Amino acid sequence: MDATQTFTVTDDDTARALGSGSLPVLGTPRLLAWAEAVTCAAIAETLKDGETSVGTRIQLEHTAASGVGDELQVSAASSYVDGRLVRFAVSARSGGKLVGSGEVTRVIVDAERFMSRLAQ
Repeated sequence: MDATQTFTVTDDDTARALGSGSLPVLGTPRLLAWAEAVTCAAIAETLKDGETSVGTRIQLEHTAASGVGDELQVSAASSYVDGRLVRFAVSARSGGKLVGSGEVTRVIVDAERFMSRLAQ
């Protein structure tokens, strides 16, 4: 399972806009959200009707700054599968330079059953 998506940093994606810093550079919370989005895309084709996946663990290193207008290629590749648990290696690159890397763990669940637990 793998996927790559391209994102362009906008003013709304900056640390300043997200409240995670004061500079107009890509905020770590947005990089994290993009990493999760790519893992969702990677796992999507394996899901049966009524299933979805939920993130359960994230480890992310944000190692280089990206400015407004920069394009990032965010990739995810499954590195471990155990039944419903899928672990992905994720990376983000801008112009070939590594901007971030880490691991995202997702678990496949029945969407209706999962949501029913919230009402209890």
